Amino acid sequence: MAAESVTLFLLCTLIMMTMKILISFSRRKIYNFPPGPTPLPIIGNLHILDINNRQDFTFMELAKKYGPMFTFHFGSTKAVVLVGYEANKEILTSAKYEFGNRGIFRIADDFQQNHGVFLANGESWKILRRFMLSILRDLGMGKKSIECRIIEELQFLNAAIGSYNGRPFDKKMFYLPAPNITYGIMFGRRFNYDNPTFQKIITIMDDIVVNIGSPAAKLYNAFPILKHFLKEPGLVLNRVNQLNEILKDLFKEAKEVKSEDSFRTFTEAFTQKDDREIVTDEEEKLFTEKNFLASAFDLFLGGTETTSTTIQWAMLLMMKYPHIQKKVQEEIENVIGLERPPSWDDQKVLPYCLAVVHEVQRFVNIFQYLPHSTSTDVHFHDYFIPKGTTVIPLFSSIHYDETQWETPKEFNPNHFLDADGKFLKKDAFYPFSKGRRVCAGEGLARMELFLFIIGMLQKFTFTPPPGMSTEDLDLTPEVVFTLRTKNYKVCATPRQ
Repeated sequence: MAAESVTLFLLCTLIMMTMKILISFSRRKIYNFPPGPTPLPIIGNLHILDINNRQDFTFMELAKKYGPMFTFHFGSTKAVVLVGYEANKEILTSAKYEFGNRGIFRIADDFQQNHGVFLANGESWKILRRFMLSILRDLGMGKKSIECRIIEELQFLNAAIGSYNGRPFDKKMFYLPAPNITYGIMFGRRFNYDNPTFQKIITIMDDIVVNIGSPAAKLYNAFPILKHFLKEPGLVLNRVNQLNEILKDLFKEAKEVKSEDSFRTFTEAFTQKDDREIVTDEEEKLFTEKNFLASAFDLFLGGTETTSTTIQWAMLLMMKYPHIQKKVQEEIENVIGLERPPSWDDQKVLPYCLAVVHEVQRFVNIFQYLPHSTSTDVHFHDYFIPKGTTVIPLFSSIHYDETQWETPKEFNPNHFLDADGKFLKKDAFYPFSKGRRVCAGEGLARMELFLFIIGMLQKFTFTPPPGMSTEDLDLTPEVVFTLRTKNYKVCATPRQ
């Protein structure tokens, strides 16, 4: 009898467990990912990528086989890759909320930890982004006040270039003006180019950009366990801590001198918000030192690396294509002359110059992609994609889309000119992204690029150093977090 009871008990238990499993499976959502290459165990599809070089070209080739939306496995992580203008336009604009979260970027998430704006998600991201946009506008982004700062910095830049008297100098010169505009917004001051603090910040940011885009960092992003075996995660964290020590001192100074009724800098505005923020026991304080440091890093990354790298590309391309440089200079000379510095309003009367600046951004495409993720389960076309899935909007595939550009692989300013030579806006122009994650500093960056590039070409003609021809100039990018130029030197001859 006892044995029968045990058997009955085990049978009932087995039936209950089976029913529980069946119920669980019946409630389980059946996700349907787009097709893609078959993954290998552990490494997924990483064997297809050359992690030392560009990945975007590989993705564009895969799209020819699997379509503009396909699945790619970074180790065990499934990602949905979007290739071409139409696919990216749809997810970045039409479906911007469902695909609008920032994706995981482990080596940077280690130090940002969902703080700041660039790599954050959730309600805190919304509040801090709105605050950043509001303060940047109040401090003159897109207005005359910031334009005056840029033109003033242009004078310092041209003086530094002129001091070489036609002798070769390093491309680093073109990296220096944009950071000073960012530092002015942050702290209300500019640095001389040889200032030790200025040089230290630039060196630190350079190390961070190089290491978060290194092959080792890409492996760590796919396999977090490698953190214990790779030096890059620790190296990046160490350099961020060094940057934060500088920023903490500047943050402390701002708290000591701030006004209660007005602000002159982003830092002062942030400290005012810090003092006035009232939270309940259930809420988390947002305007903290940690969020200030993370937001400052975001501003430095956006206001230094992206703009400065684009300017370096612009001057390399002007040397590579002297006939385009000459045409820019002729338009400048014929319309505004060689004395008055360019203004933001001049873009309306300098269509060829404006087209060249836009074509630089399209052609060099310094960001291959920035990962997004789905904020909810998404039904998209014939697919059902779960919440938290990594999504890769491939920006370079938009800028090289043959359906949108006449000669996508060539540097061709005519992409932005109509038949009458007037500037032509193009929908497939995504250097600042689109939709929910569009760059907060787009207005500032556009003004800086136009004024710095045109302002230098107004005063100088840029050529390769003696003994080097235009054919010797290498346009192959150095792949770090961004796509940078290789090191180069340049000569600048004053224009009379």
